[in-house]
Amino acid sequence: MTDVKEDTKKIVRILLRVSSDQQLEANGDLSIQRKLVVEEVKKHEEWILDSKEYFEGSNSGYKNSVADRDVLQEALRDAENREYDILLAYKDDRLGRRMLEIPVYIMSLKQFGVDVYTVKDGLLTPDLGDVMGMLKLAMQYGMAEKSSSDTGMRVKDTAKKLVQQGKFMGGKAPYGYKLEYSGEYSKHQRALKHLVIVPEHAEVVKYIYKLSLYKEYGSGKIATTLNLDNRYKNLAPNDVWKSGTITSILTNPIYAGYTAYGRRQHTAGRYRSLSQEDWIIAEKPNDEITIIDRDMWEKVQISRQKRGTKYQKQPWNEKATVISRNDGQLALIDVAYCGYCGRKLTNGTKYDYWTIKGTGERRSSQKSIYKCQNVWQGVPHEKMKQIRADKIEPIVFKKLSEYVGRLQEDENIFEQILENQSFEKSQQEQILVREKRNLQEIEKNIDILNDAIPNAITGTYPLSLEDLAKSIERQKDKASKQKTVVEELETNIKNLSVSQEDWENLYHNLPTWQDIFMNADVATKRVLVNKLIERIDITDDTVVIHFKVDLDHFCPQPRMTNYDGVPEPGL
Repeated sequence: MTDVKEDTKKIVRILLRVSSDQQLEANGDLSIQRKLVVEEVKKHEEWILDSKEYFEGSNSGYKNSVADRDVLQEALRDAENREYDILLAYKDDRLGRRMLEIPVYIMSLKQFGVDVYTVKDGLLTPDLGDVMGMLKLAMQYGMAEKSSSDTGMRVKDTAKKLVQQGKFMGGKAPYGYKLEYSGEYSKHQRALKHLVIVPEHAEVVKYIYKLSLYKEYGSGKIATTLNLDNRYKNLAPNDVWKSGTITSILTNPIYAGYTAYGRRQHTAGRYRSLSQEDWIIAEKPNDEITIIDRDMWEKVQISRQKRGTKYQKQPWNEKATVISRNDGQLALIDVAYCGYCGRKLTNGTKYDYWTIKGTGERRSSQKSIYKCQNVWQGVPHEKMKQIRADKIEPIVFKKLSEYVGRLQEDENIFEQILENQSFEKSQQEQILVREKRNLQEIEKNIDILNDAIPNAITGTYPLSLEDLAKSIERQKDKASKQKTVVEELETNIKNLSVSQEDWENLYHNLPTWQDIFMNADVATKRVLVNKLIERIDITDDTVVIHFKVDLDHFCPQPRMTNYDGVPEPGL
């Protein structure tokens, strides 16, 4: 791409999106989209197809907001940098189906000189002063949003009926099964898959049910038991057994031969489990996918319900007077990590109960704690006690006070810090560009393999359908790992920035900082901790603080190091 665009030429970038993994498969939705869009570019002599394209895979344009769709945000940034003139998609719904958001996004592109076209509708973007055009655009996406909502309801109704008939509704195969092509096709000529039992994994499932029913182990203890036995540890999904995986296995009726729908609900960007009464379950079991005897499955459900009741708060403690409580706001919660496994710590509460001798009044005390989820989920781990907030936080605050004290010693340190941050951020951004390019290459390889599925089905492709499917899965795993690399880099770049305004505000308030901070509420302390500290690694007897800026680079003194080990036994 040249730096100066010719007046008569328009640089075009294409936007491709599929809503689900299934659309990436046998019907070739993606390759068809690309072919039609590229053909549209060729119809316009003044259009020049750019080598960069924007692609979204398995991402709903109805459920996900524009702000959460990285590809659209990238296209907007590139438009702001004047890198292209036209964004071209196959249909208007490729941008999304949100009535209030998509028209605003299209007009944001227009402000940077980029028009949006589609193969089906032509030019979507009205002029900035065209009120009627903007109203028409809003109505167009209002109808698209309603259509998507109606389609979603029809899909759910159809799914319920199919599940009641014993059909598997797709998605990832539960542990103990794999997906194989059934030889059947949908009405859209998409090759359908069905569940097939994996014998080796099925034996593990049976063992899990036995531990739950006969030994009354909870999910955490079952996970620990499996992780301590090499026979089962090596068969774990994602390399390790966790309590959440065990719970899913113990509650899924698929193991008793019943397909189910609606076991969880997507609300506000998160999934929550629904009660069993709300599930849609097959009317008859399928013996071909049955791993657990149906009587045993029912007994396990009853046993787990009894265990849940057993560990509820006892009646005599229900009305205990609470003299202190955990409001869920721990000052270090955003930066605290387990010093053994590296996992981010979460908040918790330690309860104590006692009776006042003179009055017989029952009282309760709640103490805020930091805890590692890996310990609670049964992942192999060094023994680690609960870390009480009232023990660990004073240690960190003391070191933070010393750190801020050093900032007072040099008036020019803030300028040096910002210069250092800018250089480091630039280096990280270069690495991010390279890793994103690697991700794009992997995704293109997936597209090529998906395009070959129809030929593999007919036997005209060098690889068998099974081998091709395995190759696709390997590439998808590779893409997933690469996405994690990219996301971590993006997070690191974001965390590198402590704005000049933040530093200046901090500097001007330094003389009174200690008095204010030590008497501040949790939220205020949390803000300052997040501005200055990258992470804190905590073990039973050591606290290691990693500050965002190593002051020894600017004013070296033996008084303190960036990686400050603070031994403190008995936390």
